[in-house]
Amino acid sequence: MRRLILLRHAKTERDAPSGKDQDRRLDERGRQDGAEIGRWLALHDYRPDLALVSSAVRAQETWELLRPAMPSTRAKHLPELYGADTSGLLRVIHGMTSADPQRLLIVAHNPGLHELALGLISGGDPAGRHALAANLPTAGVAVIDFATDDWDDIRFRSGRLERFVSPKLLRENSD
Repeated sequence: MRRLILLRHAKTERDAPSGKDQDRRLDERGRQDGAEIGRWLALHDYRPDLALVSSAVRAQETWELLRPAMPSTRAKHLPELYGADTSGLLRVIHGMTSADPQRLLIVAHNPGLHELALGLISGGDPAGRHALAANLPTAGVAVIDFATDDWDDIRFRSGRLERFVSPKLLRENSD
């Protein structure tokens, strides 16, 4: 089995001081949500062996908030994750065959990440699938399991949604 954890970066400032989208930083809510999602991932033992992180500042900052909850996770910072569409993201996943992590985390961006999650899932948690169909919000996480031992075998409609969560859903469930 292979487990893919897709995480959209946490909430950001509207504009970067530089004017470049890649330089946008997390805002206060984003810092809180990122740390909360990191704790949730660790609490539910969704710790990846390898994290692939977009080179955009907001993705890097999100990863830094997760790191304390998963100190043994190796990270690779990939510029190609910024703005990647579903086929680009799938190529990155297929490229993991040589590294062969059992559990892979990708910290990246919409719309590609959301479209990838929807495309990969063929079953699993019905409530999570319904919520994910509407949106992959900032700091939202989709945990998808695949009945294969090779990342090259990952195809559209081949995964099962194990869990979907967002900071908003966590807050609603704690009330």
